[in-house]
Amino acid sequence: MKAVVFDNIGSPEQVLKLADLPIPSIATNEVLVRMIISSISPGDFLFIENLYPEPKKPKFPNQIGGNNGVGIVERAGADVNIAPNTLVTFSHYNTWAEYAAVPEEWLIPLPSDFPLEKASQMANLITAWDLLAGSALKEGDWIAVTAGYSTVSQMVLQFARQRGVNSIAFVRRAHPDLDLRTLGASIVIDLSAVDDSLRDRVMALTSGKGLNAIIDNVGGPTTGELIRSCAFGAKVVINGGMSQERFELHNFDVLLSGIEISAHVYRYFFTPPEPGDKKLLADVISAAQDPDFKIPVGGNHALDDYKIAIRESIHNPGQGKRFFRM
Repeated sequence: MKAVVFDNIGSPEQVLKLADLPIPSIATNEVLVRMIISSISPGDFLFIENLYPEPKKPKFPNQIGGNNGVGIVERAGADVNIAPNTLVTFSHYNTWAEYAAVPEEWLIPLPSDFPLEKASQMANLITAWDLLAGSALKEGDWIAVTAGYSTVSQMVLQFARQRGVNSIAFVRRAHPDLDLRTLGASIVIDLSAVDDSLRDRVMALTSGKGLNAIIDNVGGPTTGELIRSCAFGAKVVINGGMSQERFELHNFDVLLSGIEISAHVYRYFFTPPEPGDKKLLADVISAAQDPDFKIPVGGNHALDDYKIAIRESIHNPGQGKRFFRM
């Protein structure tokens, strides 16, 4: 089978290569998934650069890239209950390949007609759902989302719209070909065009109420300004760190506003879905299956075209998510 692999830690553009490998064998608790589509995400690059904690570490030689994908169950081990020909999505390992051996517990079954680009980003869908749920917002509240063009941010904006929550999307520079207001943003702020007080602008836009929540994927001075623009009791969730800069706060910026600052880690990063998660997963799948819920697609690529796919994903992330199609 074809697979995109690496034998050394380093930049994805430098260490990835195309290989021809045997189709993996499966254990009694595993299924063989014939891969259909796999997303290319920043988290995949962190794995290649060995930046994830244990146990999510590469194993050489021929470590296959990719952590999220969709496929059809082709063969099941003796202890597996899932039926062959079931459409499944999963976050595990080895998705940039024509086949993957996956423990059954990591699989999330999907309706047979579920859109494949959405299915391949189930981890992002669940993340966006959890980020919004953890913000404990009510209809009419205000949420700020940084890195507005990122996939997770676009999903948060759309889930917020479904719940009647007002949102402000912050972008480093506006793209004329993608208006985030069509994806649920109430307001879009181009930070490259801001030359006055960001706090004053936010307070004016929220009619003096301030932000009830922040989902921050960037960091840097903007984060500090947004935290100082919060209403009492606001929740701030740190979900990424795209900026190399730091933000500064005084204790009173947090204490006197009753602000709660927390970090978010994908709920299935270390452990697989639990049986009790079925309703949550069904709710996420139902909300994302809505035709009005959009995921901009930057391009579909064959495994052979991995160099272009990886390069564009790294250097032009604002153009939409890219995928490998097997």
